[in-house]
Amino acid sequence: MNSPILYYLTELIFPNLCVTCGDKLIEQELWICLHCLHHIPRTNFHREPENPVAQLFYGRVRIEHATAFFHFSKGSKYQSLLHNLKYKGMKELGAEIGKQFGIDLLQSESFTSVDIICPVPLHPQKEKKRGYNQSWWIASGIAQQMQKQLSDDNLKRITATETQTRKARFERWQNVEGIFELTDPEAFSGKHILLIDDVVTTGSTLEACAQAIISKTDARVSIATLATA
Repeated sequence: MNSPILYYLTELIFPNLCVTCGDKLIEQELWICLHCLHHIPRTNFHREPENPVAQLFYGRVRIEHATAFFHFSKGSKYQSLLHNLKYKGMKELGAEIGKQFGIDLLQSESFTSVDIICPVPLHPQKEKKRGYNQSWWIASGIAQQMQKQLSDDNLKRITATETQTRKARFERWQNVEGIFELTDPEAFSGKHILLIDDVVTTGSTLEACAQAIISKTDARVSIATLATA
C-alpha cells in the first residue's frame, strides 16, 4: 500500500503542473487545468463546412470535411501545450486533448460518419528517435471518445524528409510529394477516413497523405488537426 506521507512528499518535490499556465493540478485534472481547458481558443470549425482549414485544400485534393480543435499563436501558452506534446515526451497529453476534440467532433454529422481514424505517420527513423508519434496519441484519444476504429499500420511514410518548419508553401509540397503509401488499399476502400495531425499550416503533409489514399482507393477522406496556426 502506498504511504500517504510518501505521496505528499512526492507531490511537494515533483508537483503535477498544468502544461499551459504552470499552476498546480488538482486531483481530477490531467496535464492541463480545467481553467486552461475551458478557455482553449476553440475554432468550432466542425460546425462550419467552409472554414479556413477546409479552404486550404480547395483545388489541391478532394477532401470531404476539415477542421482544427483550437487556434494557437506564437508565444501563447497554448503553443507550449503543443511544444510539450511534440518535443517534451508528454505523449499522454495528446490522448487527453484528443478526447476533448472527439467530444466536439461528435456534435457534427460531417464527422460522425467517419469509419476509420488514421494518424499521419512519422518515418520509422524519426519515430524511433522521438520515441513516439504525437499524432498517434491525438488520434487514439479521438478514436476512444468517438468509438471509431484506429488504423496505424496501413498508411506509411516511406521516405524521410527534412523538417517543414522554415519551408515556404511550394517547398513544403515538394518535400512531401510521394512519400506516403498504403500497405493494404482494400482496407480503406469504401470507407470514410479521418486523417489526424497535430498542427496544420499550409496543409502539404495532409494533402500528400490524402493523395496517397485517394489515388489507390475509393475512400472518402476528411481531416482533423489539433491546432491551426
